[in-house]
Amino acid sequence: MASATDTISAGSPTTGKVVTRFAPSPTGFLHIGGARTALFNWLYARHHGGTYLLRIEDTDRARSTDAAIEAIFDGLNWLGLGGDEEPVFQFARSERHAAVAHQMLDAGHAYRCYLTQEELAARREQAQAERRPFRIDSEWRDAGADQWPEGQPYVVRMKSPRDGETTIDDKVQGSITVQNSELDDFVILRSDGTPTYMLAVVVDDHDMGVTHVIRGDDHINNAFRQLVVIRAMDAIEGGWPDPVYGHIPLIHGADGAKLSKRHGALGVDAYRDEMGLLPEAVFNYLLRLGWGHGDEEIISREQAVEWFDIGDVNKGASRFDIKKLLNLNGHYIREADDALLAALVAPKLAKIEPGFDAALGMDLLTQAMPVLKVRAADLNELATGAVFLFARRPLPMVEKAAALLTDDARAILGKVLSRLAGENGWTTEGLEATVKQMAEELGIGLGKIAQPLRASLTGQTTSPGIFDVLALLGKDESLARIGDSAA
Repeated sequence: MASATDTISAGSPTTGKVVTRFAPSPTGFLHIGGARTALFNWLYARHHGGTYLLRIEDTDRARSTDAAIEAIFDGLNWLGLGGDEEPVFQFARSERHAAVAHQMLDAGHAYRCYLTQEELAARREQAQAERRPFRIDSEWRDAGADQWPEGQPYVVRMKSPRDGETTIDDKVQGSITVQNSELDDFVILRSDGTPTYMLAVVVDDHDMGVTHVIRGDDHINNAFRQLVVIRAMDAIEGGWPDPVYGHIPLIHGADGAKLSKRHGALGVDAYRDEMGLLPEAVFNYLLRLGWGHGDEEIISREQAVEWFDIGDVNKGASRFDIKKLLNLNGHYIREADDALLAALVAPKLAKIEPGFDAALGMDLLTQAMPVLKVRAADLNELATGAVFLFARRPLPMVEKAAALLTDDARAILGKVLSRLAGENGWTTEGLEATVKQMAEELGIGLGKIAQPLRASLTGQTTSPGIFDVLALLGKDESLARIGDSAA
């Protein structure tokens, strides 16, 4: 380990393949910010032909749940960000973490600290009263085994360097220097013998062969402490190189405040299930949150892998804009395969329209996608837009649609019904020609026919083009619905 007076800098591993990792804590859903961190790790590994790993940091046993773990895996898989190998579970490696702590303890890089919680609290209060930062200055730091009180509980603390400075050449933030006097002697083993996060992360990263640690910039301070562990173990047994760090800024709301639920900071599952977004859109949007390639807005997965470099990530916080995400989702909906969209929409449609039977209606739903998806920003809008296709007669009508069916409008619908009953072919083009000819014959604008016709066919005032609606519903159903409203 570097001596107390040395200036130490974190550099990159000298050789070997790039290995990144995403290491969420399973205490809740996969946050949108966590998904972006996973994405950047995945992209960096792919760009360099490396490996992308997953680690579940489940050492908080009281808050870690199986449901949260499944939600994390589910969200990552939906985005196409599953790990290249089986995930590592941190809690299962507790014995390994403790063994490393004892190595450092035996080698003099760590020490037993018998300070009680009461003593620590009193020293913290004194520091506050004197308006100075609280730093652990334990009298046990240099105590020998003959001074250890027998049978008393203790924690194991690192002997952090007290002189000099530590510099990290961060791939996102640039060069960051901290005076070693600011580093505390942090705990690596609790009094019950369990490892702390600060130790477990370092040991797991080493054992997993992680070369690049890409994570949120709220972990910058942790990096300096973790380097103390890395340097200690490298001095003891060698082969513990410093990782390359890239600390990415957090995501803020459109108003510049820290991202919260009111800004749309939901779990990834909510973007899929509740908001009806496509994974391609979320992938593309997260990619552009803090990183870009010229003026490109629509970026495919393949292009992202080719272009991505962690050094191009902005230093400043990104702003989450839900409207921009929805606009992007609309683009991907319009580009999506119709059969795939129908399969995604079907479960949503079944919840809001009892008349929809997936076994019988998938062909019609797929056939309708080209005209439905032109107007939709998400899958929920697609499902709502498709309701009229499967609604049972008599058709329920919104108030504005019912208001269009005046006596004059019903009389016009009666004439439309008679003319369309003799229509042959029932194609969009043929129906449009027939209705336009009627409007000319009656001396009225096309809207005078189209508006009440839309109300009678869909129960709504908005829908796909009225001739597309007629074609999709088919002749028998269209005539029956018009007949329900005609005078």
